[in-house]
Formats: sequence, C-alpha cells, structure tokens
Amino acid sequence: MHIAIIGAAGMVGRKFTESLARHPQLGDHTVDRLTLWDVIAPQPPAGFGGQVDSRAADLSQPDVAAQVVSSRPDLIVHLAAIVSGEAELDFDKGYRINLDGTRYLFDAIRAASLAEGWRPRVVFASSIAVYGAPLPYPIPDDFHQTPLTSYGTQKAICELLLSDYTRRGFFDGIGIRLPTLCVRPGKPNKAASGFFSSILREPLIGQEAVLPVPEDVRHWHASPRSAVGFLRHAATLDLQRLGPRRNLNMPGVSATVGEQIAALQRVAGDRVVALIRREPDAAITQMVQGWAPGFTATRARELGFTAESSFDEILQAHIEDELGGTLPHWSH
Repeated sequence: MHIAIIGAAGMVGRKFTESLARHPQLGDHTVDRLTLWDVIAPQPPAGFGGQVDSRAADLSQPDVAAQVVSSRPDLIVHLAAIVSGEAELDFDKGYRINLDGTRYLFDAIRAASLAEGWRPRVVFASSIAVYGAPLPYPIPDDFHQTPLTSYGTQKAICELLLSDYTRRGFFDGIGIRLPTLCVRPGKPNKAASGFFSSILREPLIGQEAVLPVPEDVRHWHASPRSAVGFLRHAATLDLQRLGPRRNLNMPGVSATVGEQIAALQRVAGDRVVALIRREPDAAITQMVQGWAPGFTATRARELGFTAESSFDEILQAHIEDELGGTLPHWSH
C-alpha cells in the first residue's frame, strides 16, 4: 500500500507517519511506501521498512498537486492547512492554502481519474470549526454548518467539494472533523485554541501558562493519539457505509476549562496547577463563546471511531507519549 501524506511535517502528520513505521499493517494491507509532502521536507519516520520519499512543496501552488498524484498512491491523507488564528489574521493566505490548495489537489486527482480510471481513497482532515453559534449541547450529527471564522468556512467548502468529487466517482473520500487536539506537544502555534493545551503542557514541565478565558468555557477535545487512531481507521473503513454524507464529527471529551484544570490537579498536583496565571483577554473570550461545546458523534462511534472518555485519560496520553510516562519530580 502506497500512502501520500500532505502536511506530513506538522504535528499530526509526524505522529501518523511514526505510527505507520511502528505498525505498517492497515487492515488487509501492508504500507510499504510513503510519500511525504509539506512546505519543508518532512523527516522520514525512523524504523519504517519500506520506501520513503520526502518532498518540500507548497500545495497552494497550481503545479504541485499534479506532482502529488503522479505516483498514483492508493491513499492520500490531506492534513495541510494553516491554523484558525492565522487564517483569521491573513484572509488571502487562509483561502489560498486551506481552500485553493485543496481544490488543486482534488482537480489533479479528477484529471488522473478521468484519464486512467485511478480512484484513490482521500482522507481529509476537517474541523469542528465548520459549526458556529448559537449551538445546542450536545451538537447532533445532522446540525447545520454555519461557521463563524474564515478557517471554518474554508473547511466547510472543502467538505462540500469532497462530497461532490466522491459522488462523481473521481475518488473515494472521507472527511473527519477533528476536535481540538489536546495536549498538543511542542511550542505554542497560532491556533486560537492554543491556550487549551498551553495551560496543561507548560505547567507539566514547570513553566507558567496564561489562561485568557473564564473557567466555564466548554469545548470538545481529543488527544493527538486519538487523532492518529482516527486517520488509521478512516484509511481502512468500508466507506460505502457512509452513503452520501462523507464528513463525520469525531468522538471526543467535552470539558470546561475548569474541568481541565481539575483533571490536571488530580493527575499532577497543586504545584503544577499553581503555574496557571489568569489573564483575561476579551477578544479571545468573545471568539471562544461561539465554539462547539461538544457532540454526540453518534455516526462516527457506530462506525468504530474511538477516543478518550475523560480528560484524565487525555492528560495521561500526553504524559505517556511526550513525558516518558512520568511526571517531573518537583511536581510532587
């Protein structure tokens, strides 16, 4: 099985490729070739037994998509995007990368499909940002999409394109609406949701973190480990079971910021929690008021997608995957 991963240098892309190196079996297929794409050349995963090609290219440039599909991979995983805060700050860049790049990719697949009958599977990383307030809680699978950010609008348009290109038979597509991934490893990025991770990640390594919103803000989360699981399952799922509704809300954990902090206290103790500094930011608070508080995710669960069932589990996944499975000695 040959997989092309676009956005392979990002956090989810790296973790997905590392997962394939450790466990190359996907359903009935063995992954023996990876083609990795990003604006910087992705690092090949250690220990992968097959062929790895790593390419630096910008999908938002019109000629790049043809290069991506030239090797005719069996599966294309499209993770490339700029994050919500950056897409809101730079309107043109958001539409160029998040929408135009996706359209170029889909059209390149269509051209090859019409010429040769090639019909790959496409897994598209969408977002719960396709929903906007006012929102019920929990949000049912059939709730209408009314995004209130440019990022959410770009993702919603791409979802419609994925459904239509699948309907026309150019590829077999599935869109997975990722929850806010928490705890994100590494340094903070420009995502407006970044504080959800920073108030946990930084204190766990002895650094202060700023909380810009009230503790009653509720949101939908899953771990990066779960995100990798979503991608692996989407790669092997019988997509005929989806019917024409090709985009799914992924399962996760609904938690308030206060519940996140309480979980951190249970898992890591008072000294860690004391490193969170409240510093209200009216702009961020206003933005998050329109974000999704939680989902039923009934269809995805029935189709076999799984995630954590508590925020304690999300924290434990981060400690195991990023901190070597143990808390720092000073926290006790």
